[in-house]
This record gives sequence, structure tokens and C-alpha cells, in this order.
Amino acid sequence: MPAFLKHIEVENFKSYKGKLVIGPLKSFTAVVGPNGSGKSNFMDAISFVMGEKTSSLRVRRFNELIHGASVGKPVSRSASVTAVFELEDGSDKSYMRSVQGSSSEHRINGSIVTSQVYLTELEHLGINVKAKNFLVFQGAVESIAMKNPKERTALFEEISNSGALKNEYERLRHEMLRAEEETQCSYQKKKGIAAERKEAKLEKEEAEKYQRLKEEYSEKQIELQLFRLYHNERSIEDYENDYKKKLIKVDKCKKEKEKADDILKDKKQDSGKLTRNLAKIEQEIREVEVEITKKRPTFIKAKERVAHMQKKVESAKKSLIQAKTADEAHKKDIEALQEELRQVEEAKATYEASIAGQSQSQGRDVQLEDEQVREYNRLKEEAGKQSARYLQMLDSINREQKSDQDRLDNESRKKTDIENKLKQKGHMKDEALKRIEKLDEHIRTSEIALDDQKKLRTDLQSDVGTSKDKIQNLQRELERISEQLGDAKVDKHEVSRTKKKTEIVANFKGLFPGVYDRMYNMCEPIHKRYNVAITKVLGKYMEAIVVDTEKTARQCIQYLKEQYLEPETFLPLDYIQAKPLKERLRNIQEPKNVKLLYDVLHFSPKDIDRAVLFATNNALVCETPEDANKVAYEMDKKARYDCVALDGTFYQKAGIISGGSLDLAKKAKRWDEKQMSQLKSQKEKLTEELRDSLKKSRKESELNTIESQIRGLETRLKYNKNDLVATQKQIKEHENELSVLQMELDKFAPTISEIEKTMNERDQEIQNIKEKMNNVEDDVFSSFCEQIGVTNIRQYEERELRSQQERAKKRMEYDNQCNRINNQLDFENQRDTESNVLRWERAVQDADDKLEQAKQGEANQKNEIDNDEAQMEKLKVNKNNIKIEVDQKESDMNKCKKDVASAQKEITKAEKELALVDTKIEEKKAERHAMLMTCKMEDITIPMLNGNMEDIADDNGGGQNDTTTNNDSTLNTQQQYERESKIKIDYTQLSDNLKDIDDDDLRKETDKFNKELNKIQCDMQKIQAPNMKAIQKLYLAKEKLHETNEEFEQSRRRAKKAKTAFEKVKKERHDKFMACFEHVANEIDPIYKSLAKNQSAQAFLGPENPEEPYLDGINYNCVAPGKRFQPMSNLSGGEKTVAALALLFAIHSFQPAPFFVLDEIDAALDNTNIGKVASYIRDKTNSLQTIVISLKEEFYCHADALVGICPDVGGCLESKVLTLDLTTYPQ
Repeated sequence: MPAFLKHIEVENFKSYKGKLVIGPLKSFTAVVGPNGSGKSNFMDAISFVMGEKTSSLRVRRFNELIHGASVGKPVSRSASVTAVFELEDGSDKSYMRSVQGSSSEHRINGSIVTSQVYLTELEHLGINVKAKNFLVFQGAVESIAMKNPKERTALFEEISNSGALKNEYERLRHEMLRAEEETQCSYQKKKGIAAERKEAKLEKEEAEKYQRLKEEYSEKQIELQLFRLYHNERSIEDYENDYKKKLIKVDKCKKEKEKADDILKDKKQDSGKLTRNLAKIEQEIREVEVEITKKRPTFIKAKERVAHMQKKVESAKKSLIQAKTADEAHKKDIEALQEELRQVEEAKATYEASIAGQSQSQGRDVQLEDEQVREYNRLKEEAGKQSARYLQMLDSINREQKSDQDRLDNESRKKTDIENKLKQKGHMKDEALKRIEKLDEHIRTSEIALDDQKKLRTDLQSDVGTSKDKIQNLQRELERISEQLGDAKVDKHEVSRTKKKTEIVANFKGLFPGVYDRMYNMCEPIHKRYNVAITKVLGKYMEAIVVDTEKTARQCIQYLKEQYLEPETFLPLDYIQAKPLKERLRNIQEPKNVKLLYDVLHFSPKDIDRAVLFATNNALVCETPEDANKVAYEMDKKARYDCVALDGTFYQKAGIISGGSLDLAKKAKRWDEKQMSQLKSQKEKLTEELRDSLKKSRKESELNTIESQIRGLETRLKYNKNDLVATQKQIKEHENELSVLQMELDKFAPTISEIEKTMNERDQEIQNIKEKMNNVEDDVFSSFCEQIGVTNIRQYEERELRSQQERAKKRMEYDNQCNRINNQLDFENQRDTESNVLRWERAVQDADDKLEQAKQGEANQKNEIDNDEAQMEKLKVNKNNIKIEVDQKESDMNKCKKDVASAQKEITKAEKELALVDTKIEEKKAERHAMLMTCKMEDITIPMLNGNMEDIADDNGGGQNDTTTNNDSTLNTQQQYERESKIKIDYTQLSDNLKDIDDDDLRKETDKFNKELNKIQCDMQKIQAPNMKAIQKLYLAKEKLHETNEEFEQSRRRAKKAKTAFEKVKKERHDKFMACFEHVANEIDPIYKSLAKNQSAQAFLGPENPEEPYLDGINYNCVAPGKRFQPMSNLSGGEKTVAALALLFAIHSFQPAPFFVLDEIDAALDNTNIGKVASYIRDKTNSLQTIVISLKEEFYCHADALVGICPDVGGCLESKVLTLDLTTYPQ
């Protein structure tokens, strides 16, 4: 080992107060102590003396390293740490670093040195402060294993010191790339200039050829223009003579049309008046139908109410008859009871009178004196004494007899109660039976009414359902016809959109003079075969509104904005720029039947001629798409034309081709008058059918009324049926109760018979006892009986007692009968049947009144409906009559329209002929103007006898379209033509054979001139604008090529020099890095095997970029003993720690420091792995001094010495140090 750390001296450093010597330190020293004792401060002391920065020492400022400064009580102004090393020669060398306030001081062997010298001296010992190759902090072991490849590369660059060359490497690499880029740029510039020199030579040759062609082209142009101008002036003279003849014919046709217009106007007024009357009657019919529809549900309700009231009256009358019958029966019952009561009272009075007579006769027969009575009582008492035993027996038997009598009375009372209940339940059953009869009657009548209502509902549903389906079908058919009418411009009074558009035009005509009409209203194809073609070309202008001036158009647009109406297209006659008709297009012979669209279109009035020219735009119409394609693009090679086929295929001169469509076919139907008429009549028929169906559909309100009545009847029927079921259930319950009561009543007869039998037997026993008592009494009363003249005393007593008992019993019977009759009378009197009769009489009277009111209401409703229907029939008759008149007027009007149309056709034809001649004149003048302008613009100098090129006016039509009116434009054009007509051209240069030729030869000669000009022009265009300064350009290109060659050579030399410098630095950096990497890569696997104590364990490093490994990451992987390969992140904590220690020991072996400090590296290790790591360190003690901070005995028991650090209690932490040499003890 180059040096050995003997001990550490600390003075007032952190928790170490005063001056302490920690050591001597052995090859394997373990630092132990409890948590918080200052072990980590020992690590900080070693880091501090080895030159670590403040940020790694867990403080913010240097003065916080002084003992007590953390609590604001520093013990000194300075603190120091000294490390004493023993060198290979046996001498000692000390390194001290101290803190003085906020700065630090470095000393080597007591001499003050700079920090750079201090760090350099430490590096000589193998201590790299930047790489921290001498210590591992607490918790840093696993983080080393989990570093990403880039971080691992940075670690190797620190250890190998190749990172010091990184900035120089990047700088030289950037300079090399920039130099190579400059070289490439110079090379490309050199190639470009060489090509430029070659191009300059070619341009010089082209410029000379171009000048020759240009002179030849100018001569041909003058000859062509003279040729065209000569024949143009001759055509203008011929057309002007023809124009005068056509103008006379047009005036004659206009007078005939004015007469036909007056007749048509009168017919339209009469037809309009009848049409308004017809619409008014139809409105009145609809109003009457609405009234009938409104009144019909009320009539149905009234009819139903009458039926209901009739049933109610019948029910009330039945109930009244039943009430009267019950009242009469009730009165008869009361009279019978009163008669019975009178008879009972009379019988009672008769009986009382007979008793009174018997008492008087007995009183006279047996009348005792007072002395005899006293004697009777004395004897009775004496007899009682003698018969006391018999009396006692008699008393006991009498009590039993009385008890049975009570039982008999109780059973009799219960029997009477049950009989009363039987009678009450029987009455309730009778009432329920009567209710069932009423409910049956109600259910029967309700079911009949429900069946009637359901039949009526079925009929109404059939009508309404059928009418709904029919209405839907009719509406769909009407929509279809309306669409056709809308497309064909027929149904402008019925289709809302077309009607609105018609109203808009009518409003415009009334508000703003100068509004004509929509384009399609004023135009008509000459034959229906042109319908689709005309529709295609006109396009959006078909519905455009033609007005006289731009001012009128702007007024109309403002009106649309104010009324929030849809946008419209306007064609102001003074604003639009219409191209004149090309007369030569009328003379196309091949293909056949090619015509101008303008010629197949009739329009009226003549004033809109300019708008028609603008919309048709010289378009041609052909028979087939093939012909149209040929005419549009192949007929004239110099020009193209807009051409449309009869099927709607449109070939535009701009190259756009569009075909026909279904929508186009629909729009084209506007021109078919026959179909328009058929569609209109079909729509009227469908409208009439729709009205009839709507009438039937209006019965839906009646259907809703019937539905509600059916629901009410069903509800009442449901309640009645439920009530019937409940009443039947009550009757069954009553019958059950009656049977139960009858059974109970039947049980009383045996009980009462048994009691009576027992009492009779006891009466016999009483008689026997009494006989015995009588015998006693006979002996006692024998003399007394002789005195009063009776056989025995009992004769006297029985006669008196019997007569009294019989009288009492008889009176009781009479009283019971009277009570029974009175109770029945009270019950019958409580039943007020008479009020029930009065109530039902009132109900019948009320029902009769309501029935009469309902009948009256029904009659009134029926009369109103009959009156409305009669009125509607009358209106329908009137409507039919007026409709016949309207049809007749329309027929007359159509005839007048045909006359007007015929006259208009004649006018149109004559005007077209006139316009054609006028247009041809204008075309020829425009052609002459265009020729002169061409000469002026292209600087073609033509010879003139009178005038010059300045007299040819500029054409302002295209640039002033938006600011000038058409009248001004026309005036300017005429002024131009008049001024240009004064120009006299000298045709002497034109040969005679070019003057006297017909039209066919004219076209051929023109084509010949154009071919020659085109050929010259093509030759000129091939030259592509020659550079007339090509000689000067060639000279400049030669000079630039010379300069570029020199610049290219210089950049090549710079690039070579930069590349050499870069390769040198690159090699140096690569060599340093790979020296470290290869050493570590070779050492790490055996170290890992030694730590794991297993030869199957594997550890290997691999660079991601083998050529320049410092630019990318380094991969580190381990295969733990007995396990398969897996990423480092999937290893356990202990396996990661062992892998990290293997990497640390391998890195440390590259440039080994004299000592290695490890802070609690065993935190994640179990005892087995701790023993393995400790054993490895133990094996390396000959070549490596290790200081380990550990809390586990399994680790520090292998050390050569122990340094114990313990805390001392005080104002702040104060660490004490104990040292123990273990080499004197056996292992």
C-alpha cells in the first residue's frame, strides 16, 4: 500500500469537543456506537479533511462545523481535522484542514498550502475527491446499484478522468463538423459557378437567334392586321344596309301585339274577380264545416244525456213503485199490531174483572176472625217447629229448583235473542236480494249502452282511421305534385315558396318602376327538346330578376333586407357587361344542328335582350355530348366555346365539364305547359279529396267523446259488477250466519227439555216432602180445620195460593203480549217508509225535468247542425256554378295568351333578326376596335392615310364595370367607334390577291397567317426569354470560378487540420475511459463471486456504444447464485447491496485509495451475507485498509480494531471516543 491511515485528529469538529485522537486505525477497523452518537460526524470529519465541499457535510456554512454552533453556542472560533498517513518509506505525513470563521485553511505537515495543491497531493496518494473513491455514505450502496446507464458512464468518466477531456472533445468535434460543412459548401458553390459559365455561353447564342425571329414576327403581324382590317370594313358596310330593312318589320309586329295585350288584360280582370269570389265561397264553406265539426260532439253528448236521463227516469220510477209497495205493507203491519194490542188489552181487562168477582165470592165463603187468625199463626208456628227437618229439606230442594228455573229462564232468553237475530239477518238477506235485483238491472242496461257505444266507436274509428291513411297518402301525393309544380313554375298560387317569390316581384313592380320580371317568366324555348339545355346554361340566372338600372337593383336589395326576406339575384340592364353575339357561330356546318342558345330562346319584352345575352354568354347547343365536346374544344384550335348537349352535359371553355342531374330535369319541366296543366288539374282533384278526408278526420273529437263515455260506462259497469259480487258474498255470509244461528237455536230445545224434566222430578219430590209436612200439619191443625169447616189446612192454603199464582201468571202473560206488540210497534214506527216514497217521488220529478231539458237541448243542437248543413249545401252549389264560370274564363284567357304569345313570337323573331344584324355590326366594329387595340398594345405599326395610333382609345369596359352605368359605357363605346372610323388605313402594302376573296378563303388565309405566326412564336418561346447581356454574364462567371477554387482549397486544409485535432482528443479520451472500464469489467466478476462465495454467481458490464462508450450508457447486470438472469430492479435488497459492493470494490481496485470508508453498508444484508462481505474485507486487509461503520455484531466481530463512539449528556451532543485493539485476542 502507498500509504496507511494511522489515525484521525479532530478538534472542536461538530460533536467532538476539544481535541481527540481517533485511532490507531488498523487494516480492518469497525466504528460502532448507538444511533445519534456521532458516527456520521466521524464520516464527515474524514470527508472534510479529504477536501469535500460544504454541501456534502450536511451544513450550509463552514462555521456550522464548529462544536456548539448548531445550538448557537460555539466553543471556539475554529475547528480542524488532521489525517496522519504512514508512507511506504515508514515516514508520517499529515494533512490538516481547519475552519476559521467562514473560510477554511489547508496544511500539509504543518505548512499552509492552497486547496489545489492540497487536492493534488491527495491524488498522489490515490484519493480522488471528485470521484469519492475513498468512502461510501450511508444509504448510497443500493443507489449505486440502481444507477441508470448514463449515470454509470458519468461515474466511470470521473474515475478514469476522461471527463476532463469532454469539453475539449465537444469543441473540437464542433469545429471539425463546421469545417467539413464549409468545405462541402465551397464545393457546391464551385459546381454552381461552373454550370453558370456554361449557361452563359448558350444564352449568347440564343439571344442572337431570338433577335432574327422577332423582326420576322413583326412583319407578319402587320400583314395579318392589314388583311383582317380590310375585310372587316367591307363586312360592316353590308350589315348596315340589312339593318335598315329589319327595323321596319319589327315596328309592324309590335302594333299587332299591343292589340292582343289589351284583350288579354280585360280577360284577366274578369277571371281575377271570379277567382276571388270562388275563394271567398270556399272560405265560407270551410267556416261552416268547422262550425258543424264543433257542434257535432255537443250534439252527441246531448243525445247521450237524453238516453242516460231516460234510463235514470225508468230506474227512479221502479224504485218509487217498490217504495210505495213497502210503505203500504208497513202501514198494514202497524194496523194489524195495533188491533192485536187492543184485543190483548181487552182480554186483560175482562180477566181482571173476573178475578175481582172470584175474590169477593171466596172472601164471603172463607173469612176468618182475628182470634182464628192468631190461632192459625200459633199453630203454623208449632207445626213449623215440628216439621223443621222437612222444611230444611224443602228449602234445599227449592233452591235447586230456583237455580234450574234461572237456567231455564236464561236459556229461554238466549233462545229469544237468537230468534231475534234470525229475524234481523233474514231481513238483511231480503234487502241484499233486492239490491241484487237492482244491480242486475243496472248491469244489463249498462252493458246494452256500452255495446251501443262500442259499435258507434268502431264505426267512427273506421272512418277516422281510413281517412287518416287516406290523408297521409293524399298529402304525400300533393307534396310530390307540389314539388313538380314548384320545379316547373306552375303552382305559384299554391306552393308557398313560389307564391312568396311571385309576391316579391309584384311588390317590386308596385314600389319601384323599372322592374321587369323573373328571367324564366319572360323566356320560353322554341321547342321542348331544348328545355334541359337552356335550364343548364341559365343556371342561377333562371330565377334572376331583371331591372333597368343598378339603382333600382340596390333599392330592391334594401327592401329585401328591411323585410328580412331571402336574397335574390338581380340583372340590371345598364350594369351587366354582355358580350355581343358571335355571328360566325351561327354558320357552323359540322357537326350538324349546332345553334346558339340565344337563337333557341324566345323572350319578351325586347328590352331584356341585354340580360339574355349576358345569361347565355354565346353558349352553343348540340345534339349529343360528343358533338358538344368536339365543338367546345376541337373545332377551333385558337379558341374554346361554352357548349351544352340536349341531355344537359355542359362543356365550359375553362375546361370544366358538368353533367345533367335529376334536379336539372325537374327544373326543366318549367317549360312544359302541357304537363303544367295536367299537374294543376290533378292537384285540384287531390285537394278536393283531401278536404273530404279532413271532414271525416274531424270526427276524431266525436270519437274522443265516445271514448270518454265508454270509459265512464266501463267504470260504472266495473263498480256495479264489483258491488254485485260483494252483495252476493254478503248474501252467502248471511245464509251461513242464518244456518249457524238455526243450529244454535236447535241446540236449545234439548237443553230446555232436560231442565224442565229435572224440575218436574223435583216438583214430585217437593210434593212428597209437603205430604209429610202435611201430615204433621194435619195433626196440629185438626181441631182448627174442624172449626173453620175445611178438610185440612192445606185446602185453605192451596186454594188461596193457587188462585194468587194463577192470577199472577195470567197477568204476566198479558203483560208479555202487550210488551211484545209494543216493541214491534216501536220497530215498525221507526221505519220511515213514507219519507222514502216522498224522496223517490222527488227524484222521479227531477229526472223528468232534466230529461225534458236534455231533449230540448238535443233538438236545438240538431236544428243548428241541420241549418249549417243546409247552408253548406247551398254554398257548394254556388261554388260549383262559379267554378264553371272560372274554368270558362280561364279557357278564354288561355286562348288570348296563345294569341299574345304568337304575336310575341313574331316580334321576337323579327327583333332577333334585327338584333342579329345589329350584333353583327357591333361585333365587326368591336373586332375592328380589338384589331386596332391589338396593334396599339403590341406596338404593331400599320400604315395610315388619316389619323395615327393615338386616336385608338383605351378599352375601359373591364376596369370600370363596378363604377359606371351601362348607358355611359355604351356612349363611350360609340364615341370610340366614331373616332376610330375617321382613321383611314393605307392598304397599298396588301396584295390584290388577298383583297378579292370570299369568306371561306378569308378563313383559310387567316389560319395560314396564324400558323406562320404561331410557328415563329413557338420558335421564340423555345428560346425562353433570351438574356441580351449574356457576354457580360460570361465574363463575370469566369472571375467568380477562379475565386471559388481558391476558397475551396483553403476550406479543405482547415477541415483536415480540425479532424486531426479531434481524432487526437478522441483517442486520448477513449484510451482513458476504456482503461478504467476494461479493468473494472475484468475485476467485477471475480469480486462478485468472492462476495457471494459462489462460483455460479456472475456480474458483467457492457457498453451501449462500443466505439465511443462515454457517449452512451454502461449496463450492469448480475446473476445471483442459484437464480436465473433478471434485471437489477427485480433483485432483492440484499442482492442489490452485494452487487453494488462488487461494483464499488471493482472501481476502487482501478485507482485504489489508501483507505476505504463504508458507512452502514450492511443495512439491507442478512447475517449470511454480512459474514460473506466481512470475510471478503478480511481477506483484502493486506492490500486495502477498510473502515466500516456498523451496528451489527456479525460484521464488526471480524475487525482488527473497534472504535466506539458514545454520546455524552450536555447542552448539545458531545461524542466520546473509545478504541479497542482486537489483534491481541484470538479469533
